[in-house]
Amino acid sequence: MSSVESLDTKLEVIAVPVSDVDRAKAFYERLGWRLDQTPPGVVQFTPHGSGCSVQFGPSLTSATPGSSTAYLIVSDLEAARDALVGVGVEVGDVFHVGPDGPVAGLDPERRSYFSRATLRDPDGNTWLMQEITTRLPGRVEGGLTSFGSASDLASALRRAADAHGEHEKRTGARDDNWPDWYAAYMVSEQSGAKPPE
Repeated sequence: MSSVESLDTKLEVIAVPVSDVDRAKAFYERLGWRLDQTPPGVVQFTPHGSGCSVQFGPSLTSATPGSSTAYLIVSDLEAARDALVGVGVEVGDVFHVGPDGPVAGLDPERRSYFSRATLRDPDGNTWLMQEITTRLPGRVEGGLTSFGSASDLASALRRAADAHGEHEKRTGARDDNWPDWYAAYMVSEQSGAKPPE
């Protein structure tokens, strides 16, 4: 008997309930998501850098339009919010999770998973953007490392450069093997493993 723990499955599509397909299509196009080739009656968009898509259509789901809630992960919440607002998308103010609930502004320490902003499609389906730069341990398999866009990779390189500068201060020596250190640091961020010292 095979174990389900080793069964390789990936989340592919989330059905989003909408009341007006054309209006929803215009909204998701404005987000910059890729319109995919789909069968008749189904509209599918894939966010840039995502392995999972969203679909909607007149008979795709019986859920009430506007009842969906999902998370979008970004590496720089302020930049993502600014880009969306720049193309006319209404995005709520940035907030972070405090001990007593939501607090205005970015998490002061810029910790992963804490800073968020909300946007809604025309039906009210909620998308909660969450800033993640370092994954929780075990959240992503250690051998899997990828960057969804050039901007995500550039942000990861900047964080690695900052951390490497601290590493060189601690050791008191120049590290000529910095490419390997950067690579190990960037992989550790995505897998939640302990970063190099």
